[in-house]
Amino acid sequence: MSRLNQLSRLNRRRIAAALAVPVAAMLALTGCSGGGDDLAAQWQESGDKGYVSGDGSSVSIPVNERTDPVEYSGETEHGGTFSSDETLGSVTVVNFWYAGCAPCRAEAPDLVKASEDFASEGVKFVGVNTRDQAAQAQQFAAQFGVEYPSIMDTAGGRAVQKAFAGQVPLNAVPTTLVLDREGRVAHRVLGQLAGESQLKTLINETLDEQ
Repeated sequence: MSRLNQLSRLNRRRIAAALAVPVAAMLALTGCSGGGDDLAAQWQESGDKGYVSGDGSSVSIPVNERTDPVEYSGETEHGGTFSSDETLGSVTVVNFWYAGCAPCRAEAPDLVKASEDFASEGVKFVGVNTRDQAAQAQQFAAQFGVEYPSIMDTAGGRAVQKAFAGQVPLNAVPTTLVLDREGRVAHRVLGQLAGESQLKTLINETLDEQ
């Protein structure tokens, strides 16, 4: 092979390699973009995809725009079973959390206080633990005085999270939902609650609905 042909082939290889880098980068970006809100699919693929720190934003859904009641069930940290059937007819607060989540720990006293204040009005509370073992959830409950149950909805199942993913885009832990008496999502807070007063306002608004 002549010297000229060798140089020509070498230059073609260099050009091809240079072009491959941006193409690969574009493919990587394509794989990371889109589908960020489709957490049902993400839970199928992997354990903790999609968990981000929420910004505390709140969304309220008018009664005539709410979707169907959410049906869910699962085993609690104490080995019992808890399902949506137990809360039908009551305004219900559903809090997604795990013990190592700093915002979850910070808002725990607000949830506990609200659960105590609204007990006489029949408001139900249930946690959905997204990562821990039962022992960790029990320790958390003991530390913060949480008396309402938590469903252990961890990797391998995530049935509760999938049930709610069909209704609202849950993409943050903590997330707090207020369900109306029919079991439909009425309010959603992504990230740490602003305080007990915020949660009380959302609960009262739902209780006042006819």
